[in-house]
Amino acid sequence: MMIGKQANNKRLQTARFYLRSSEGGFTIIESLVAILVVSILLVAIAPVLSLSVATRVQSRRIELATQASKSYIDAVKTKKIAAPTSTGTDTLTAYAAPTATGTLTCATANSYCTAPTGTSLYCVDFDGSGGCENTSVTDMIVQGFRYNLASTNATSGYGLGVRVYRADAFKDSTTLLKNTSTTKTTQATFTGGVGQRTSPLVEMTTDINDAVPKYSDLCARYTGGCN
Repeated sequence: MMIGKQANNKRLQTARFYLRSSEGGFTIIESLVAILVVSILLVAIAPVLSLSVATRVQSRRIELATQASKSYIDAVKTKKIAAPTSTGTDTLTAYAAPTATGTLTCATANSYCTAPTGTSLYCVDFDGSGGCENTSVTDMIVQGFRYNLASTNATSGYGLGVRVYRADAFKDSTTLLKNTSTTKTTQATFTGGVGQRTSPLVEMTTDINDAVPKYSDLCARYTGGCN
């Protein structure tokens, strides 16, 4: 009987040993498989996550640009800031885009920049630095121009054209892009990268009437009138 019990105990100990060994080996294999599966999933969803983040950032840029353009237009309408000195034709697509010189001088927030010259560029400071810098990813530069085919006198009313660019679009020496009658270059909300820096985020036009608005003044500001 003692011999049989000892044999049974030995068999039980052997079984426990193999059971513990097999359980330990299974845990290691399971961990490796889990790591492999997680790695494959991360590789698969990484582009989606990158695209999602880039699109969210770009959407925020366009939101800020829209806010900047509306703030500029409202300020011109209420005469809180002077109307742009730049004048052009009666279409936004025909008016030249600004030429960046690699230097952006907008030392005062929410005011016109002094460089580059030749176009009315207005700084909208979103990062609270007190001005607009060509290294900022949130500051916006509004390009404004007015047109009035009837008269050079702004009191007759005029059309106001507005483009909004990122401040960091002026870090390089290049002519910025614009929409034309055949080519659309305005930046899209959906993007897989940093966006086209040199393209405008927003373009829009509106009418400004400094005096009592007249239908004849409106007609006179457009080629061919209202016929």
